[in-house]
Amino acid sequence: MAHTFTGLVDGLEHVALALGGRVEPQPSLPCGEDTTPLVRLHSECLTGDVFGSRRCDCGPQLNEAVRRISAAGGYLLYLRQEGRGIGLYPKLEAYVLQDRGLDTYEANLALGFGADERDYTVAVQMLLALDAPRVRILTNNPDKPSQLERLGIEVTRVEPTAVHASPANVRYLTAKARSGAHNLRLPGWPGD
Repeated sequence: MAHTFTGLVDGLEHVALALGGRVEPQPSLPCGEDTTPLVRLHSECLTGDVFGSRRCDCGPQLNEAVRRISAAGGYLLYLRQEGRGIGLYPKLEAYVLQDRGLDTYEANLALGFGADERDYTVAVQMLLALDAPRVRILTNNPDKPSQLERLGIEVTRVEPTAVHASPANVRYLTAKARSGAHNLRLPGWPGD
C-alpha cells in the first residue's frame, strides 16, 4: 500500500510503501519475534534505481530493501533526495567530476554543495503520520539512525544491508566507507 503526504517540511512529494504482513508498531513478542516495523529510508536515485547504473549500489539496495521489508513487515520511505540532496542535474555534473578522479563526496564539495545534504526530518514526519515512532532501520549509513533518534524516533535496531560491490562501484563504496563512515566491509579490506 502506498502512502502519500502533504504538508511535509520540505514541500516535496515523498512516498511510503507499506510492505509485508504486519506494519503496526508492536512490542516484541514473548517468543522473541520483533514486530517493530523494518524501515528503509531510501534516497531517490534515478540513475541507479531506474536506469540500473552500476557506478552506485542504489538499485541493488532498493531491491534488497523491498525483499527484506516484504518478509518482515514495515515501510520503504522513498525520499526525493537525489544525489545526497543536491538534485539530479548537479548529480550528473558530479558524475563528470568523478570521471576526472574525484570521489562522490569530493565532487559534491567541488560543485559548492555539502558532501551529504540529506535531512531526514521529512522521514520523521512520515513515520509519525504512519504511527511508527519506534522502528528497526535497514541501513549501513550511521547518519540515518542518528538523525531519526535526534528527531524523536526510537531506533530499536540497525540492520545492515548487504554490500553490493562490483568492479564498477568499488570506488564509490570505498568513498562511502571512508568519507561517509558507512558500515561497509569491502572485499580486500583488512579483516576480510
